[in-house]
Amino acid sequence: MKATGFISLWTLVSLPCGQLANPAEHEDVVKHAIKLHRGKGAVITQRKQWVLESCRKLSGLLRQKNVVLNKLKNAIRAVEKDAGLSDEEKLFQVHTFEIFQKELNESENSVFQAIHGLQRALQGDYKDVVNMKESSRQRLEALREAAIKEEMEYVELLAAEKHQVEALKNMQHQNKSLSMLDEILEDVRKAADRLEEEIEEHAFDDNKSVRGVNFEAVLRVEEDEANSKRNASKREVEDDLGLSMLIDSQNNQYILTKPRDSTIPRADHHFIKDIVTIGMLSLPCGWLCTTIGLPTMFGYIICGVLLGPSGLNSIKSIVQVETLGEFGVFFTLFLVGLEFSPERLRKVWKISLQGPCYMTVLMIAFGLLWGHLLQIRPTQSVFISTCLSLSSTPLVSRFLAGSVRGDKEGDIDYSSVLLGMLVMQDVQLGLFIAVMPTLIQAGVSTYSSIFKEILRILILIGQILFSLAAVFLLCLVIKTYLIGPYYRKLHAESKGNKEILILGITAFTFLMLTITELLDVSMELGCFLAGALISSQGHMVTEEIMCCIEPIRDFLAIIFFASIGLHVFPTFVIYELTVLLFLTLSVVIMKFVLAVLVLSLILPKTSQYIKWIVSAGLAQVSEFSFVLGSRARRAGIISREVYLLILSVTTLSLLLAPALWRAAIMKCVPRPERRSST
Repeated sequence: MKATGFISLWTLVSLPCGQLANPAEHEDVVKHAIKLHRGKGAVITQRKQWVLESCRKLSGLLRQKNVVLNKLKNAIRAVEKDAGLSDEEKLFQVHTFEIFQKELNESENSVFQAIHGLQRALQGDYKDVVNMKESSRQRLEALREAAIKEEMEYVELLAAEKHQVEALKNMQHQNKSLSMLDEILEDVRKAADRLEEEIEEHAFDDNKSVRGVNFEAVLRVEEDEANSKRNASKREVEDDLGLSMLIDSQNNQYILTKPRDSTIPRADHHFIKDIVTIGMLSLPCGWLCTTIGLPTMFGYIICGVLLGPSGLNSIKSIVQVETLGEFGVFFTLFLVGLEFSPERLRKVWKISLQGPCYMTVLMIAFGLLWGHLLQIRPTQSVFISTCLSLSSTPLVSRFLAGSVRGDKEGDIDYSSVLLGMLVMQDVQLGLFIAVMPTLIQAGVSTYSSIFKEILRILILIGQILFSLAAVFLLCLVIKTYLIGPYYRKLHAESKGNKEILILGITAFTFLMLTITELLDVSMELGCFLAGALISSQGHMVTEEIMCCIEPIRDFLAIIFFASIGLHVFPTFVIYELTVLLFLTLSVVIMKFVLAVLVLSLILPKTSQYIKWIVSAGLAQVSEFSFVLGSRARRAGIISREVYLLILSVTTLSLLLAPALWRAAIMKCVPRPERRSST
């Protein structure tokens, strides 16, 4: 009888799920389950009775479910044939029956999945962590799928409820005559329903089966408010507007980007509070740095440190703040290009092209040498060396803001050389971002595929060079035929109204940014070229546009430097201060020495004196190392420890940069020019 009970239970389980195991194995599984359920001291007769009762209950439930399903099918056919029901009533009733059918089938499926999971767990080795991890992952996936199905069922119930309301309204309208106002409102209601259906994007249903999409468990967090009664209604409104925060199991936080109902205006109050807080705290921090003789941008970085994760942790929308800060970089480089005319660019283009390339090659060579001595992987050595070879364009642009740019006869202006080399480094940044996937693959590739990887890198370099040629050809066409008439039209339309001029210049900058991005060149280069093209229209044009754009640049630059401070961790720097100071000084000295060596080889003899100033401007690490480091850490190129070291060395090098720059200016620049350069 015992074997018969086991076989009956196994037959019921295997009907919808397929053959999971043979009867002998299943008998062992059930024996283990009985021991877990009843205990080792249970008598044999009780075990037999428990098996028989369980089989009867499960068999009875399955038969009852089949009977109910047949009744539901008959009911659906009867509703569809009933001519006395309206279309809305038919839709509501059929929808309700179908939901109940799905509920029965899902409940049955859950039972068999649970039995299958129990069998898999009992067959596993409790000492094998990998096996238990895989079992846990499978259970997690099953729970996620169950949650998604339950969510879809809930949405269908809401739709069914809506159909029920529609049916009741139609019945009421049939029983009474409507006034003219009621008819108008009814037409408006139907039009609003059609509008919602037209603009609604079924993003969830469209993307849940896309490759690479995973189901995740998230927490929905409402705002913690002190006055619960006053803010209860506020939380209800936020719940309706979808402005609460979602947190996944990896502690990533998400906010609403696109609502389901696009007819209701929304605002991210977290982001608004963050920008307001940064704006208010930046003022005293900037004043403090001005008082002690430091550039104001360090006050903005301190503001980000105080408000960021290492300080008060009051910034909630970190990604949004960083995104807005990127526009500060765009407008800073636009103004740099506005002061950097194409004539100067042609004068130093050879130095601008050769200098950064030589420095990057030398940095990579030194990095591979030290990596070999310290037994660091070549891919990691190449990444770290390339990352540290870049210098900060926004920082140097602030150093050069307002400095005298007059060249001596036959000499080369140091600002032109420095900005030209920085722009070329921005191009290298775009190239390096494009090559990063190859570095990731190289970390796991065998020696047999090295030739393919080298070929792929050469192809990428060829694509970048082709894109650069296309960009500069386009700039030549724009300068010759388009930029002059475009600006004259803007100037004519903006008399007495600077709004058109600002909008026109901004649109042109964003157009150049978009073009360079589409051609796989850095967006920063597009902003720089936009300013350089406009500067070709003359000094008066440059002055007029600069007066309009500078206030926008200054505000967005505050956000940018504050966003850098969000990634500065003073506690880590204090704990490892000795190591970090040694690494930072080593990087700064190495970059300075390499820059002096390279510039000594490529500068004309009459301009050798500027190599000290240019080298001082290049002797720091670009803030884009934050971006590259985060990407490399996610890709597994570098470890968490190396990532924190890169962040700290970058921050300390930026803090040392003003002192080194000021020392170079004091030594090499004549006194009349020095006053305006500093």
